[in-house]
Formats: sequence, structure tokens, C-alpha cells
Amino acid sequence: MKCSVDELTRIAASALRKAGAGRAMAEATAQALVAAEMEGLAGHGLSRVALYCGHLRQGRADGKARPKVIRKKGGTCLVDACGGLAFLATALAVKEAVRRARRHGVAFAGVTNSHHLGAAAYHLAPVAQAGLVGLAFTNSPSAINAWGGKKAFFGTNPIAAIFPRRHSDPIVVDLSLTAVVRGKIMVYAKEGKPIPSGWAVDRDGNPTTDPKAALTGSLAAIGGVKGTALALMVEVLCTALTGAAFGFENDSYFEPGNKPRIGHAILAIDPDALAGADSYYSRLEVMISKMLADEGVRLPGARRQQAAAKARAEGIDIPDALAAELRELAGKA
Repeated sequence: MKCSVDELTRIAASALRKAGAGRAMAEATAQALVAAEMEGLAGHGLSRVALYCGHLRQGRADGKARPKVIRKKGGTCLVDACGGLAFLATALAVKEAVRRARRHGVAFAGVTNSHHLGAAAYHLAPVAQAGLVGLAFTNSPSAINAWGGKKAFFGTNPIAAIFPRRHSDPIVVDLSLTAVVRGKIMVYAKEGKPIPSGWAVDRDGNPTTDPKAALTGSLAAIGGVKGTALALMVEVLCTALTGAAFGFENDSYFEPGNKPRIGHAILAIDPDALAGADSYYSRLEVMISKMLADEGVRLPGARRQQAAAKARAEGIDIPDALAAELRELAGKA
């Protein structure tokens, strides 16, 4: 079924409000999920509405939470999401990071007591719009085993970066530290399809093609031992520095469990504080020109940007079953 961006945003927001989210939280969340859907990221898109609604109804997310800055010092600050969905809290952290980076040259904003971050790079768009370089990190409930172990320990722990350009769309990097994102496995589970071998093991450490077993098991890290080391790095940045819960202290999103206390980290850097903005932009274009001189090279983020432009103009195709689910959740069946 093809729907307009505005229509899907309204339906998703209505579903979230019906489940208990306040207007601002529902709208911010709906906009983020639709943006992911526009970019072709179905695992971080509208398939998450039902999950979020369930967490709101179960009390695993507080729909009335109002995020606030609870600590600040120079170029750093800490935002408490107060147990709500992540999008308002992360927007506040990004706003603070931009403001502090402009003053101090660099800023680090942490978020604690939060929820699923969604597509990490989505949150960095305002950083690039301000002419700053941005990095984003988040932990999640356990998904990757520590190297040599069999049990899920670290989260999927995505890393995202954005690099503004003067006359073109920014370079956008957004990757999970697993061989495949958990949201993609969730889509397989909803559609009743087996996952390819090698993506995951079950909770006992056995290889599995059952997506439901994978969601409560452990996912393969990218790059083996190197991927698990990166997962450790992100875990520490997002939890030890923010006071958030480690992945192993959070229950799976996909089973009944505790209230997530996820941590996020936003880093903003002002190019003018280093070699200067003019140098940054010119050097970046030198690199990009050299890359694109090799036929077949595609810049990170380009495919997403093209998909989003097409979706804005033509609408978004979603499965009929998902459209029916959204309308039912919004009370529009």
C-alpha cells in the first residue's frame, strides 16, 4: 500500500498517543520512524510502532516523560530521558551539543534512562545543518557475545557520523556492530521467514535460522574480535559515562521485561576550531572527488538520501499487513 509521508506520520503519532505518549513525544517519534521508512530502513521504521505502543502500555516507557538536563560543565552535559521514548531526549542532547560546540569547539552530550534510539544518524541532521561534524553512539539490550563467550553481553551498539558539505548532502555513516541489524531480523519474524545461517545463535549459543530465537539470542559481530572490541568501546561511552544501564542489565525489547535504561552519546565538533571551516570543506571535497573518480564508488548515505527524496515526492510503499496494524493501533480500522 502506498501512503504519503504526512499520512503515515499522522497515523503513527495517533497510535502512539492512543498508547499513552504525550503529543510532543508521539510526534517526534512518528517523524523519526517515518524518516527511517523513507530511507528504506524498515527495521527502524514503522514496524517499531507496535513495539513502542506495547512498551508504553506495559510501563516499559513513560509516555508523559519530559527530558531535562541534569548535569552540565563546559562542553559537556547529561540529559535524563526520564524513562520516555528516546526522540525528545536525544533532540535536547543534540541541541545542547550544537550550542556547546559553537562555544567550546567540541561538545559531548550524554543521555541516560532512555529507550531505543532508532536510526542513529537521523539524530545528527541538525548537527550537520549547523556546520558541525557529528558522532552518535547508543547501547541496547544484550545482543553480541563478548569474544570467546556464548551468551549475549554487549548491545548492537550502533555508531553513526555525519560530515557536512557546503553545496551537497552530507556524508552519512550509520552502522550497527552486528552482521545484520536486529530490526531486520524483527521484520523476518513478523513475516514468518527464516533468517540466513550465520546471522545469529540462540540463547544457548547454537546457530539458528529462527528469527524469534535470534531476537533472544546473540547476533554475530562484524569483524569478529574487532567488532566485539568496538561494542565494548560504545558500551562504555554510553553507560559508564552517563550512568545508564549496561546491555546485560536491560531485558530484551521483544519479551516482557524491565524498563530500559539505555544510554546515548552525541559528539559535536566545530571544524572552525581546528584547521578552520574553509580548510575542512575544501579537504573533504578533495577526498570525495578522488573517491568518485573510481567508477562504481557510492558515497555513504547517498542511497538513503535518494530513497528519502523519492518517498517525499511519490509516497511510501508499506506492506498491507503493516498498514492495517497501524490503523488498528491508531483506532482507524
